[in-house]
Amino acid sequence: MLSDDILTLPPPPADARIAYGNDPHQFGDLRLPKSKGSHPVVMNVHGGYWRNKYDLAHAGHLCAALTAKGMATWNIEYRRVGDEGGGWPGTFADIRNGYRFILQLPKHYGLDPERVVVMGHSAGGQLALCLAGHDPSVRAVVSLAGVIDLERAFELHLSNNAVVEFLGGSPDEVPEHYAEADPVRLTISQAKQWIIHGEADDLVPVGFSRTYYEKKKKQGENVHLLEVEKAGHFEMIDPRSAARSKVEEVLLKLF
Repeated sequence: MLSDDILTLPPPPADARIAYGNDPHQFGDLRLPKSKGSHPVVMNVHGGYWRNKYDLAHAGHLCAALTAKGMATWNIEYRRVGDEGGGWPGTFADIRNGYRFILQLPKHYGLDPERVVVMGHSAGGQLALCLAGHDPSVRAVVSLAGVIDLERAFELHLSNNAVVEFLGGSPDEVPEHYAEADPVRLTISQAKQWIIHGEADDLVPVGFSRTYYEKKKKQGENVHLLEVEKAGHFEMIDPRSAARSKVEEVLLKLF
């Protein structure tokens, strides 16, 4: 497996950094393919256990690689735990607003609003699926090594109880927040879902994705599970890894 140096390597520059709100954290990096025409769009939600220690930069590597394959990418920043207004529900409000913004960007950017996939890594996987559960206009969503069972994350104390910081308490203390935010408890009837996870992930166990897939499949949702052999947590977003081609293949299927 590759190391987590993807977190510190500076990514290739974006074509534009655009604000979708008034807060300093409400912006996105837009990368555009060199070819002309109307481009499909991947809206990416970075991970980092919802904490402001981590920003969107580390996800720029995968976004740049996808753009080189003909996909425009909208890598969004958002308010996180530690930022004013971050945590639930402010973090999710930013994700929803960032999504609505990209659908309305001027036509001269060459984006196709009818071909938008929402993708998220780690905690971003939770936010991406949560968006699909609350916004019926989301047509396709991809979770990469997602924290997509929040009660299980609480039980395992993942990253020193990050989910408690994000949601403001335990499932007993704020049950309504877990009900609103937990993808495994939401109904996603309109969107195609691809759940991708590395079998060797030691930060977010692959069991999160297996359990999610099994439950959603039983409920009749359009969900697919792809486990990547020998891949860890950060291989999902590292374009140097073998997982990259798997992610690209899935995205191209969804457009």
